[in-house]
Amino acid sequence: MNQNSYRNLISVRGGRVDKRLLRSALRLVSLPYGSAVAVRNLGYNTGLLKSHAADVPVISVGNITTGGTGKTPLVVWLCRRLHEKGLRCAVLTRGYKSTNGGVDDEPAILKKACPEAKVIVNPDRVAGAARAVSEFGADVLVMDDGFQHRRLRRDLDILAVDATRPFGYGRLLPAGLLREPVGAIERADAVVITRYDQIAPFHIDRLEKEILRIKPKMVVAKAIHQHPCARGTGGAVYSLEDLKQQRLFVFCGIGNPEAFLKRLREHGLCIAGKQVYNDHHHYTESDFGQIQQAAKAVDATMILATEKDWVKTALATQKYNELPLVYLVVELEFVAGVDKMDALIDGVLNRP
Repeated sequence: MNQNSYRNLISVRGGRVDKRLLRSALRLVSLPYGSAVAVRNLGYNTGLLKSHAADVPVISVGNITTGGTGKTPLVVWLCRRLHEKGLRCAVLTRGYKSTNGGVDDEPAILKKACPEAKVIVNPDRVAGAARAVSEFGADVLVMDDGFQHRRLRRDLDILAVDATRPFGYGRLLPAGLLREPVGAIERADAVVITRYDQIAPFHIDRLEKEILRIKPKMVVAKAIHQHPCARGTGGAVYSLEDLKQQRLFVFCGIGNPEAFLKRLREHGLCIAGKQVYNDHHHYTESDFGQIQQAAKAVDATMILATEKDWVKTALATQKYNELPLVYLVVELEFVAGVDKMDALIDGVLNRP
């Protein structure tokens, strides 16, 4: 079952008997998963499982659902903020689905967007932290996707919550998209509600109340994803007005493709065709050849992807270059709570 079919299955209730039975089976599978999560968290909460402190402050950016909450733009924003404060920053990432020790997906984007930060790819965050301090002299560490990785002690926990799909349909994996129960939000110090402008204000208010019900003194900030332009190979830059003149074939392999496609439509772009792959899809030369053929079949004049997908397919354009391949630039912009976020960050940095 591909990712789209899986999302369609778990996002609805009722339907055909076979789908209801499959959802019931997924809920049964989620029971041992939930038990394992609970036991692990209990171990860290009681000290039976040991967490290790780094020699410098650690700021974690994570989520409680799988994929597509806007963690990477938030990490980029945080690294740039720390650089503005004159600090040497290192990003610790596990390098999800990286191949042959190479850098893939988010790590590649972070290296490109934050050249002043050292990106360290290592599933062992404790070892990565030690290396960042000893070899690169980091003053502060940013742990990407770190909320569930409790072995490395953190000084500040920031959660990204996607307003379009905040709590993963309310069920643990694989019956839903929750990596742990919603109540785990209590461990965080701040929540950033991303894609704030893609949901009606009533739903945003209800989401914020739910977060504050779990932890009344939680710092809650709100942010939107801005798209100032698109970029392509050779340093080519295209404004949104330029894109509106094109017939676009769009492809992506990300955690929340619906939000990406919706955003393109909101910008008034012409989507002549699309292809959605599973999150973190590893593209082959054959894949990109098929994308080119599908784009030409709908008379597209340009192929548009997310930056994650562009990073993994840019080399293929050396062979398939009949249509230009570009990616939509994403920048996080806070619309509320940035002052509170800065105060939390400064509090950690100034702590003895």
